[in-house]
Amino acid sequence: MQKWSVKQLDFWLNANQRWNIKSGATRSGKTYMDYFRIAKKIRACKGLGLIVLLGNTKGTLERNILDPMREIYGPALVGTIGSNNTVRLFGKKVYALGADKKNQVARIQGAAIEYCYGDEITTWSEDVFTMLKSRLSTWNSCFDGTCNPDQPQHWFKKFLDSSADIYHQHYTIFDNPFLDPKFVKNLCEEYAGTVYYNRFILGQWTRAEGAIYKQFAAGSDKYLLSVEEAVKRRYRFINVGIDFGGNKSKHAFVAGGIPGNYSEYTALMSEKQEPADPLTLEKQVVAFVIKVIDIFGHVDYIYCDSAEQVLIKGIMNALEKAQLGHISVRNARKAEVNDRIRCATRLHGRHRFWYTELATTVKEAIEQAVWDEKQQADTRLDDGSSDIDTMDAMEYTYERDMKRLIG
Repeated sequence: MQKWSVKQLDFWLNANQRWNIKSGATRSGKTYMDYFRIAKKIRACKGLGLIVLLGNTKGTLERNILDPMREIYGPALVGTIGSNNTVRLFGKKVYALGADKKNQVARIQGAAIEYCYGDEITTWSEDVFTMLKSRLSTWNSCFDGTCNPDQPQHWFKKFLDSSADIYHQHYTIFDNPFLDPKFVKNLCEEYAGTVYYNRFILGQWTRAEGAIYKQFAAGSDKYLLSVEEAVKRRYRFINVGIDFGGNKSKHAFVAGGIPGNYSEYTALMSEKQEPADPLTLEKQVVAFVIKVIDIFGHVDYIYCDSAEQVLIKGIMNALEKAQLGHISVRNARKAEVNDRIRCATRLHGRHRFWYTELATTVKEAIEQAVWDEKQQADTRLDDGSSDIDTMDAMEYTYERDMKRLIG
């Protein structure tokens, strides 16, 4: 038998209900045993209904479930998801579908499901889960799944607390005896003082409230880097992020530096500018870029809010006229805001985030950022009381490198 933790072995032996759920911390060992349980369950299916894998997207299913299983069993037993959203697993046809939107699972609507495995359940559409409950209709139907905790009001938490036939295990990161203690220590430090510590370390269903970046807000001076020191570090990449203002907000410009080994991030310079006509904006951007180059040596990329293509085109023309046409101007990726927040949180926690005295609007924006307590989902407050424009501009400068920065 594989080397399993006490909790993993307990689940293997005792999780025999209609719903078998593991919830809790990241990297706590929730998923590893499932690579063997899925194989066992699929082989035991009697053909009474469909076999289904559900995840946030097909891509996350490949990455989280199928890729690791392929390494264990080989491609002959674990295929890849085809254009028809099916995959061959242990000689049987299995539907592999994203569950983030209801229309993604239209292929299985109306069909009986004999076995279903669910990954990242809290990222699903509630409509998908509601449909799934009515589809587990054969005498031997069952569901296995995992999730990280979210808000206490989340629809799936309400299901876990219901009287349904559920075997539920809760995990903290300390339930995984196979993790490197140094890794655990680092992760604890990265998330200390934030909602992510409660969720991703202790596995608790906790509401996001108050200041988002509590460690930074409690001692922002610890993250201050002198301009002279920043110049000495000679960052491999210097990116500029631009968020365009409107009637109630200002244009925000942020320059961020990233070394070649992605060991840290520094907000080098930032500005807010009153919105005016496009020609004025172009002059403001060129002036900002020239200041960054004069002090820090270069600018490599400019990432702009993709909603304003006309303004972006004007900026590109203005840079060309100023003999700065070598700088690549691109649309910001605009990754999920909470992914950007988690990246910054971990950088703060490991003291791999810096700002200079030329980036005071960044400092103030981070200190002001708070959760919107009126929303059930984790949502950054955006009502004009905090500087979301500067936050967005800064995040545009590092969002393409988040995996490298925290990897």
